[in-house]
Amino acid sequence: MIPGAPILLPDQFNAATYFIDRHIPEGRAEKIAIEAGEARVSYRQLHENVNRFGNGLRQLGVRIEERVLLLLLDSPEFAVSFFGAIKIGAVPVPVNTLLKTSDYHYILNNSRARVAVVSESLYPHIQGWENLRYLQHVIVVGSAPPAAPDPATLDPAVLKKYALGFADLIEKNSPDLEAEPTSKDDAAFWLYSSGSTGFPKACVHLQHDMVVCADRYAKGILGMTESDRCFSVAKLFFAYGLGNALYFPLAVGATSILWPGPPRPQHVFEIIERHRPTLFFSVPSNYANLLAYEPGRVHVGTDALVRPVERSSTSPDFDLSSIRYGISAGEALPAALFHRFKERFGVEILDAIGSTEVLHMFIANRPGAVRPGSSGQIIPGYEAKIVDEGNQPTNPGDIGNLLIKSDSTCSHYWNQHEKSKSTIEGHWIRTGDKYYQDADGYFWYASRSDDMLKCSGVWVSPVEIEGVLIAHPAVQEAAVVGREDHDQLLKPAAYVVLKDGRTGTADLAGELQEFVVSRLPVFKRPRWVEFVVELPKTATGKLQRYKLREQRTNT
Repeated sequence: MIPGAPILLPDQFNAATYFIDRHIPEGRAEKIAIEAGEARVSYRQLHENVNRFGNGLRQLGVRIEERVLLLLLDSPEFAVSFFGAIKIGAVPVPVNTLLKTSDYHYILNNSRARVAVVSESLYPHIQGWENLRYLQHVIVVGSAPPAAPDPATLDPAVLKKYALGFADLIEKNSPDLEAEPTSKDDAAFWLYSSGSTGFPKACVHLQHDMVVCADRYAKGILGMTESDRCFSVAKLFFAYGLGNALYFPLAVGATSILWPGPPRPQHVFEIIERHRPTLFFSVPSNYANLLAYEPGRVHVGTDALVRPVERSSTSPDFDLSSIRYGISAGEALPAALFHRFKERFGVEILDAIGSTEVLHMFIANRPGAVRPGSSGQIIPGYEAKIVDEGNQPTNPGDIGNLLIKSDSTCSHYWNQHEKSKSTIEGHWIRTGDKYYQDADGYFWYASRSDDMLKCSGVWVSPVEIEGVLIAHPAVQEAAVVGREDHDQLLKPAAYVVLKDGRTGTADLAGELQEFVVSRLPVFKRPRWVEFVVELPKTATGKLQRYKLREQRTNT
């Protein structure tokens, strides 16, 4: 297929038939689709369990377009629940596993989910669910609470106090299921996009959206095939992780490697060495953490799914030789991190940018054509433009607002009419990012639209200053925000995490300031340098600059 050529799908299309059903007639029935610790799930098992789960949802009265909330750790059950719901025309809604009870109650009411599928360890976080207006059933993955003694005789209001067992639901239902004849433009799933403030917004994605992303990026840029093995630090509830570890490998018949626990460096290295992924998906902060972690500091703890890996005297460092590409997204990857990672592990990181609204990547560095520090070039099949505040195209090198045209963009935000209109403008969507483009067509991230600093009358990108700071040998991570000085003029303030647990000093702060001045104009010099143990981040690894801005004090 010609890169960027139109993707032709029939009007009647159900995403589960593309990502699940077709692998059986194509001869992949016994191939491993998912590895999770010691568990191995073949494409046949995945197909049958998707059908059993879909039948189970229908037994519970779930109808087309009704929402099914997924509060699940990364596991085969996530894949089964996600595509089982889609196959009957219902709409799965994966949610962040690190939220609070009040957040889940808000999302359950906002989505009007009829059913919630919940990992056993997360079940306490939806306590009181029997009082929610729309939720009728909770299915627990793991050891479910006692089932109703005789559901047929109980009042529905009483029945809501009892949860169902996922394994029991699978066991009792048929492995045969015809897909609901949905349209390619029907709703397939929702993803909640959380901002820095306020309640999250639900992006409504359609049946064809995953096919577009898999074709444009997984196949078109990464060259993914069925021989690949994908491991993603980003979790499945995150739009980035959903592609990396679920529908990308399923699109080509590859294998997904899932890890339900936290992405601590020792876990990540051990999984890589044991499961030998060929494609590794992570975020800049995790790449920094991996670089800061030394072999002698490995400790396994009590995680049952991760075993210690013996270090060899001839190969004292971690073995990442199975990885042909590392992939990064979520925030800009500093050039210094790219070079350090490649020098130590021999792995080239392909930085890119995507969004929950567009579902996955739209600008990316290509293998063999990486420009470190940039987000890369537009992916064939997508379009991009950078405009000024008057919505006019900017000149090359000038910073402006990034807009994207894509057939994978969500149709709208659920129950957010005005927000939908202000963000999605016909075929184009405003990403909320400030970018500029160089003469060779590479896109360079400047900041989120509300993160830019105007110092000495000139717009300053915090990302540019951060990239210089991270190049200093003592610095592991850095974040830059604006702070007013005694004259109430905005100046850059830097928050720095040092390597190896080093303690910051006034001398080192001065050294870092001069280090920036040696590479950038003097007005970009951080007026303040503060040393911190860690930077505030979201569950998906994105820097939360607004939390640093809240700490502003005049100095």
